[in-house]
Amino acid sequence: MTMRKKENIKNKTTRFAFILKMMLILWLVIPYSCSDDVLDRKPLDSYSDAAVWNDPALISAFISNIYRDFPVDWNTTACLTDEVTRRNNATYDMINAGNLTPGNTQMVNYWYGGSGNYGGTGYWSASYYETVSKCNIFFANIDQATFDETLMNRMIGEVKFLRAYAYFRLATIYNGVPLITKTFNLDDDFYLPRNTYDECMDFVFKEYEDCIPLLPLEYSGNDIGRITKGTVMAAKARAWLYYASPLNNPSNDKTRYQKAADAAKAVIDLGIYSLYPHYRDSYQDYTIYNSEVIWNRLYNNVQYPHMRVELSHFPPGYYGYAHIHPLQNIVDEYERTNGLLPSEDPEYDPYNGQWENRDPRFYFSINYDGAMFQGREVECFLPGGLDSQDGPIEAWNATTTGYYARKFGNESIIQPRGTNVGNTPWPHFRYNEVLLNYAEAKYFLGDEETCRQYINMIRSRPTVEMPPVTASGPELLEKLRHERKIELFLEGHRFFDVRRWKIAPEVLSVDAKRVTITKDPATGVKTYEYSTFQVREFPEKMYYLPIPQTEIEKNPNLVQNPGY
Repeated sequence: MTMRKKENIKNKTTRFAFILKMMLILWLVIPYSCSDDVLDRKPLDSYSDAAVWNDPALISAFISNIYRDFPVDWNTTACLTDEVTRRNNATYDMINAGNLTPGNTQMVNYWYGGSGNYGGTGYWSASYYETVSKCNIFFANIDQATFDETLMNRMIGEVKFLRAYAYFRLATIYNGVPLITKTFNLDDDFYLPRNTYDECMDFVFKEYEDCIPLLPLEYSGNDIGRITKGTVMAAKARAWLYYASPLNNPSNDKTRYQKAADAAKAVIDLGIYSLYPHYRDSYQDYTIYNSEVIWNRLYNNVQYPHMRVELSHFPPGYYGYAHIHPLQNIVDEYERTNGLLPSEDPEYDPYNGQWENRDPRFYFSINYDGAMFQGREVECFLPGGLDSQDGPIEAWNATTTGYYARKFGNESIIQPRGTNVGNTPWPHFRYNEVLLNYAEAKYFLGDEETCRQYINMIRSRPTVEMPPVTASGPELLEKLRHERKIELFLEGHRFFDVRRWKIAPEVLSVDAKRVTITKDPATGVKTYEYSTFQVREFPEKMYYLPIPQTEIEKNPNLVQNPGY
């Protein structure tokens, strides 16, 4: 290693210490109860390391910064699936055409963490490894602390989880990655090779087991939003299901599915989570911690704008920027109220009443031409539609597919601008996913009755109330996968699901579709044209992302993923 590179590392470490000492003056995403006298003790620039690492308020501030910058999935991976497209984004289009390279992989993580900026080298160093680095700094110093042991153990549990979950995401995205669990000294070897996927997962499972007993089941007051015992248990269930899935389990080791089932059932048996009655309200900012939420990433977009969903999702005629547009592909996946897909229903007419009598989740998730939204109908038609390219307000943001995203937006926000925005949280873990994880694990263990039971729990939620699934065998597996696609739309699961199931080439090589709506100015009659929006291809190499080229150039011991 060159001296310049070592000095850069040293400077970075010094910078972290400075950030730590200044953290109290930051407004933090996750509020904490810090008494006013903390600010009066001594000048912030005169703290010693020992004083910093023996002060619960300062350590809490440091941990809060890790929470704040932990990556989220707003409008990111969904744009690389059959759910949505990102408006006028050439890099996403190139990736969807099968041309992902080590040089453009950073765009796979357009939004990350608390800063809402470009991801630099994507999910690699500017997000998950930054989380790992901060966690390692915590563990390098926490043994200096002498305050209340219960509080210290809880902090250790939180940080253990954040580091382990970061490694779970890294291994899921890239396959095996270097496991770094301590801070570097100048004489250390920085050129670490990749650990195997199994080694990464062994680490994740061990860390989860270690931190579960350190964490409470719930918090109160300003501590709501921290990692709970249930959070780790839900993460464990997801991790085992991914580990059991075909991509990561070519020998079809059933014991992994049993572990996944047991872990999901343990969350269910806690008895503290349940499906929220209203599907739409289950993820809104006015019900931030309802019975379905296991761990949300909280926001305050008035003071620190990060992901203002209303600006990002609303149609232009409602003063939104409409960053993402649902594809006709996902629209065609919403069943009719009789339980049949549009393509299966002989009464379905794609040119007349095509959006009528759909699964209620369709109306909560997608704005279509003629949908009633904030007191008027959405107008995607040409010419002259208020939400079309002819619209008088922000027309350049108009849909390219004929649809707008409705899910997550707070519909009480009128003309979002400045501080007139909602604070919709990002759902890292919700109970609906746990139920579907359990159903999937039980299917692969041969218990189809339980699989159907838990799918139908999701479908029978008040405000949804879709007909029960009665299928068996391979058809039941298709119903299960379909239910995840609809229930978890835009929640960041589809990108990973189609990969772990090893069906990505089958479903992501299907051309992206759109609808163009024309309204006769004289008669008011609308006509509909369905066409290819984008030709897509998913090569086998894209089951894993490439390691960013900049990282390969810095570390000769990093071996690139095959095919790149």
